[in-house]
Amino acid sequence: MVEKILIFDTTLRDGEQSPGASLNIQEKLEIARQLAKLGVDVIEAGFPISSPGDFEAVKLVAQQVKGPIIAGLARATKEDIKRAWDAVKYSQKPRIHVFLATSKIHMKYKLKKAKEEILRLAVEGVKYAKKLTDDVEFSPEDASRTEPKFLHQVIEAVIAAGATTVNIPDTVGYATPVEFGKLIRGIREGVPNIGQAVISVHCHNDLGLAVANSLSAILNGATQVECTINGIGERAGNASLEEIVMAMRTRKDIFNKVTGIKTKEIYKTSRLVSSLTGIPVQPNKAIVGANAFAHEAGIHQHGVLAKPITYEIMTPQSVGIKETKLVLGKHSGRHAFRKRLEELGYTELSQEDLNKAFVRFKELADKKKEVTDRDLEAIVEDEIHVIPDTFTLEDMEVRSGTKVTPEASIRIKREGKLFEERATGDGPVDACYKAIDKITKIKCRLVDYALRGVTGGKEALGEVIVKIESRKETITGHGASTDIVEASVKAYLNALNRLIYRRR
Repeated sequence: MVEKILIFDTTLRDGEQSPGASLNIQEKLEIARQLAKLGVDVIEAGFPISSPGDFEAVKLVAQQVKGPIIAGLARATKEDIKRAWDAVKYSQKPRIHVFLATSKIHMKYKLKKAKEEILRLAVEGVKYAKKLTDDVEFSPEDASRTEPKFLHQVIEAVIAAGATTVNIPDTVGYATPVEFGKLIRGIREGVPNIGQAVISVHCHNDLGLAVANSLSAILNGATQVECTINGIGERAGNASLEEIVMAMRTRKDIFNKVTGIKTKEIYKTSRLVSSLTGIPVQPNKAIVGANAFAHEAGIHQHGVLAKPITYEIMTPQSVGIKETKLVLGKHSGRHAFRKRLEELGYTELSQEDLNKAFVRFKELADKKKEVTDRDLEAIVEDEIHVIPDTFTLEDMEVRSGTKVTPEASIRIKREGKLFEERATGDGPVDACYKAIDKITKIKCRLVDYALRGVTGGKEALGEVIVKIESRKETITGHGASTDIVEASVKAYLNALNRLIYRRR
């Protein structure tokens, strides 16, 4: 039977300790619910003694989130432990996570206590927590810099006192994969009662080794990994949940382990955490970064188009991303260029037209980092097709407000004749589009609407890009104006003009 690795998520506790990443109670609850959907085994919801707000957040998560174990962090003091219990006791599966530093550096400079006192406090803390709940986890803080003999002694004592999980933290990200794996193996082989507890690891990323150290620990006997979404956390962050999970999933031949994570929820969870914490995901971040499944080099694009596995060791869909992104830039080749044009609807270009367009594309790609769909459409229109304006906007009048039904009057010229219609809608843009539909009598469906600022300031120029669908054809239209409603109308008419031209 394949062994399961438990995923202990500490995004709401250690992750929130990232500078500037403070979450309110409702935001914590929203993330906790998504973590439950993701399938994590344990949610460390916070450090209840740290503030009244954190206590209430942990309590709310314990009350409302079902499925995962809900853990609260506590120092090895009765006050901390009781406060943690008062928050997590509402959960169907509560856990108290007790920690106490054990390294010489921490004992001397932070705690100012001798080994004997540290051992006593650790045992007393676990025993008290055990009176409150059967599920007690103990962490010897700064374990990777703790004298191994003393570390083994502490672990044996806290297990005897009732700890069901012992977590080995690389608190300051000091360890390397080989030595951290050796540390875990030494605990597994050198602590007599280790079979009575789960071995967990909690790695920080100060040297960029948090994920590597966690995976090394798994190979050496750890069966729980503590991590965060997007790898956020103190200083350089924690081990990244998505990287650990997908490494085990992709390299089953190495790890031969499974997790309970629903990997298709990974990207959604990443976006939620990034949005609520305000911490952006770097573009080159593994698994969930904007470039994780993006290819610009022509050789790579050709390979991916021929067979994705040539340059993708996992599918974007496996982590909840819709599709591979072929970025068109100066390194792109003809295969990606042709495919993107086909996706935009230019399916019947001759080889001569394609060559002309590709030359223009390369010239433009040398001047800007990424060539957009709008750029490609302009190239095709300028070099190959000149799309006539079947419909042109003559005049528009819009009435809207908080207490009135939006209404629009649109006047359009077609083949020298003026046509005018009036319509109401859910908003001013919707009203305009319904009036246009009355005039053109073209049956289509608006499938996408995007607005962006082209310039800054109060008189900013706005660009609207729309996509319409008609008879299984998808057409893009665009329009720009300092008036957003006018830009929206121009974009819609542009899409209709393209549709008519293509049908002709």
